[in-house]
Amino acid sequence: MAYLSKVYNYKDLGLLVGRVGLGGMMMFHGLPKLMASPAKWAALGGTMQNLGINFLPTFWGFMAGFSEGFGGLLIILGLLFRPAAIFIILTLIVAVTNHFVSGEGWIGASHAIETGLAFFVLFFVGPGKYSVDKK
Repeated sequence: MAYLSKVYNYKDLGLLVGRVGLGGMMMFHGLPKLMASPAKWAALGGTMQNLGINFLPTFWGFMAGFSEGFGGLLIILGLLFRPAAIFIILTLIVAVTNHFVSGEGWIGASHAIETGLAFFVLFFVGPGKYSVDKK
């Protein structure tokens, strides 16, 4: 039992490492989208048609970049952690849908599915004690 108590002492460190890694990768994917032109936002936001949403493609494209770029930073900091995770999960659901509609199947969608599941788990577990939300 002493071993288990030592393992549990590292739970928050593991959550910090996971937050920094996943949040950093979201920023890596999102910041180029966020800094793109409105024309590129409109093209990206056009994927919302796969869900039957045919209005404001520029807004949706910007929000995808914002959710990944700024949301990734919030995940790293552990600030507004759960709202940021929800926005990222929703963005990844759109990405998964787009991969399937584009005919890429499970292979094409696997990265977005795996990342979405990781954020889904983090949503329930929380940011851990090394976060701004816990301060």
